[in-house]
Amino acid sequence: MVVCGDDTLAHRLAAELREVYREQVTLVVPPLAETSLAQLPLTGRARASALLGRVSAVMNRTEPNRTDETPAAAPAPEATEPTDEVLIAAGVGRAAALALVYEDDETNIRGALIARRLNPRLRLVIRLYNRRLGQYLSEVLDQAAALADPDLDRAVLDRSTTVLSDADTAAPALAASAVAGTSKVVQADGVLLRAADRSPPEPGVSADPGLYTLALLSSTAVNPAGSEGAEGSGADGPQLLPDEATVASATGRGTVVLEAVSRPGPAQPAARLTDRGVPLGRLFSRRLRWSFAGITAAVLGLTIASWLTSSDNNHFLHAAYLTLLDIFAIGDPAVDEPLSRQILQLCSGLTGLLLLPVLIAAVLEGLGTFRSSSALLRPSRRLSGHVVLLGLGKIGSRVLLRLHELDIPVVCVEADPEARGVGLARHLRVPTVIGDVTQEGVLEAARVHRAHALLALTSSDTTNLEASLVARSLDPELRVVMRLYDDDFATAVFRTLRAAHPGALTRSRSVSHLAAPAFAGAMMGRHILGAIPVERKVLLFAAVDVAGHPQLEGRTVAEAFRPGVWRILALDTAAPADRAPDLRTQHGTSRPRTLVWDLPGTYVLRPEDRVVLAATRRGLAELLGRGGAQARTAAPDRA
Repeated sequence: MVVCGDDTLAHRLAAELREVYREQVTLVVPPLAETSLAQLPLTGRARASALLGRVSAVMNRTEPNRTDETPAAAPAPEATEPTDEVLIAAGVGRAAALALVYEDDETNIRGALIARRLNPRLRLVIRLYNRRLGQYLSEVLDQAAALADPDLDRAVLDRSTTVLSDADTAAPALAASAVAGTSKVVQADGVLLRAADRSPPEPGVSADPGLYTLALLSSTAVNPAGSEGAEGSGADGPQLLPDEATVASATGRGTVVLEAVSRPGPAQPAARLTDRGVPLGRLFSRRLRWSFAGITAAVLGLTIASWLTSSDNNHFLHAAYLTLLDIFAIGDPAVDEPLSRQILQLCSGLTGLLLLPVLIAAVLEGLGTFRSSSALLRPSRRLSGHVVLLGLGKIGSRVLLRLHELDIPVVCVEADPEARGVGLARHLRVPTVIGDVTQEGVLEAARVHRAHALLALTSSDTTNLEASLVARSLDPELRVVMRLYDDDFATAVFRTLRAAHPGALTRSRSVSHLAAPAFAGAMMGRHILGAIPVERKVLLFAAVDVAGHPQLEGRTVAEAFRPGVWRILALDTAAPADRAPDLRTQHGTSRPRTLVWDLPGTYVLRPEDRVVLAATRRGLAELLGRGGAQARTAAPDRA
């Protein structure tokens, strides 16, 4: 296995492959990558530690030293870019898989093209932020592999190129952590699933298991100073994929259960004036729309009155025509007409006078709406119950899109007006505050004191921590989710904030921690649907073909269940030729959903079946190790 990258994800992915899957890994990093990772954040981390230290001093608590550190990576080639010479030196010609996880998409694309030429049978895992470009690139690289090696097995070709985004992988968990009722989410075959946290039931009361019970929460969850979620927390830590007997005997511990949230159908377009216009409610104010309605009612009333009082028994349309002539003051004066006709003409003239300012107001409002269509909205003064999102970079943009899809009100805060996600916020008409969150008044402008949750997703640990502390000073019960790069630092922040605010929910998330299992699983040749964090552990959801896996093939669903290792959740009933290549998205509205959830335990798994299962990282590694022979035929001589 070869991993090429220039940030934390490369190091974590190499450690994941080495420790969980027991693979030999060659890590290619820039010459100063390790120095940059260790030294560049020191200034910010020192400032953050100082802030944290002041909070810790108040709470008079000390942090125990962690002993479960990740081993250092093996000696690796050093290069800034994956050139021909670098990839040849790294052993790409003999490798089973190559991961290109540079921050720059262009660097990853260039390396993928070179690697495919050097080894057509190489399994490629590419990190790309641009989804559409990733689809095209995957098709081109697969075609190149098929042309270079016509004898390549179809199953191997389907897994030869995988394009992933760390932002897309981590965004659902980050968004779900901040939203009550959605928790952690995974989407498969158009079905939105959530892993909901359940409080310990009362004595004698059975907890609702949902579709499945995914985990038992740690027994130290109510102790802010406990080792909640740590990898070495032992029996006190979270237990993934427990059996029914374990769940029944675990008194006083919360659970994580899988639930189906919705089955979203095709999106219905909003009513618009034109395809590129704006909704009528956004174009004109409510007061103006009521004014138009009143004048229309007056015109209709005058028309009916004129039609009923006319002695000539004119047609209703003729009466309407005369009324409009009077309104626009272009009709003949009713000098010799009956009194009723004269009164109606005066009323029509008065209506015409009232119509003139309404028309002018409509023109001004319409021009103002189109002029401000490219401007960012400001948060309403009465806004409450929303999510405040700090940072609109790669991760923040994906989280904003996820929250918008879930119809959750959001207010964004970004210091750079030219940031990647500012245009997305403008397009989605999401209120946005441009300013530094560490400056006084910026969080107040985002109405954080009336918000439901705060998502601090900037690229600076210092900024995220400082913003969280300021927000907690405004609302001690605010739900806070922080993006922190360093796991040890994240654990210290988590414990301290839980101790300072035991009644509020605090979560710390690392993007590389959430994304690395999905990238590692793709390198091993399996399709990862999503990763759900359970405290500081991760549970993977994957689509696996039963064929070639003796742990699954010929067994019933109940027999295939291994507590603490893996559990089958759903069965894909589509024929192998008709199966969707990517279960994470819906491929057209005409394709029916084929996943069957809540399978009976007596169902016997056949070789042609494809199942969706939840597994621990080591459980998935065991499946790949024993049943991954088909996936490993791509390159029998691994680096």
